[in-house]
Amino acid sequence: MGSELAVILAIAIASNLDNAGVGIAYGVRKIRISSVPNLVIAIISGLATYLSGYVGDILTHYVPAKMASWGAAAVMIGVGLWVMAEPLRNRRRVRRESENVVTRILRDPVQADFDKSSTIGMLEAVVLGVALAMNALVGGFDAGVLHIGILWTALMVALFSFVLLGLSAHLGSRYAADTLGAKATYVAGFLLILIGLHQVW
Repeated sequence: MGSELAVILAIAIASNLDNAGVGIAYGVRKIRISSVPNLVIAIISGLATYLSGYVGDILTHYVPAKMASWGAAAVMIGVGLWVMAEPLRNRRRVRRESENVVTRILRDPVQADFDKSSTIGMLEAVVLGVALAMNALVGGFDAGVLHIGILWTALMVALFSFVLLGLSAHLGSRYAADTLGAKATYVAGFLLILIGLHQVW
């Protein structure tokens, strides 16, 4: 039970460290995100976690448990490496007008403030929520494959999403901690890799 709770917490944290980076970026730039849009983002992350967990759970009925577990571990490690490499890719990437909205927001969270009002509204919250739910999809799938409690994992992901985004936005506006925000992506990727390695052993 203790080990299961530790994995759930690790997934919840790893799925939401990007939220901390986004919150700090908004705080530094004085972009306000109120409780209701923040709740919408949290619900989207929770739903993404639950749905991908359900898919992972179904997969284990058709694929041997050991193979499914190793596959999920490989996905976690691969996504972790991909997430950690994102800042490096962004430095080299020449901005293209053909980039979709989600890609632009992941690269620069300020892009989610479509109307430049310095406030994240409901529509903007939905788009931002979808962008931030990418890590949650991977974490939920992993929870489903491991049978560690999809509902609890989804609830924890939603809770951490709400708390981390709101708290980091407050810290960003108060302390201008943009350096911490830049490191959040690396920490998220590292945690995903650790979760994957934990499954292997």
